[in-house]
Amino acid sequence: MQLIQDEVKARRLARVMMDNVEQYNPALVKMGIEEGTIFELLHDQIEEARVEFNMWVIPELTTSRLFDYAIVDVLVKRAYKHREAK
Repeated sequence: MQLIQDEVKARRLARVMMDNVEQYNPALVKMGIEEGTIFELLHDQIEEARVEFNMWVIPELTTSRLFDYAIVDVLVKRAYKHREAK
């Protein structure tokens, strides 16, 4: 298996993984944003995605903040946008 070495591709992978977490857990995302507990409610799903992300990218990228930025960009920012739109 060829590990991802490109930062842009790694960022894209992290965002896709967080998209999947959001898609498969919409009720938890909604509840987490409303109650301010999104990280606690989705801890297991986020950590499972992080482990998978780390398996697909080179070690230098696993220690970067790419995955954490994807969590904020996808889960938090998008969820707040949905909340404000109501």
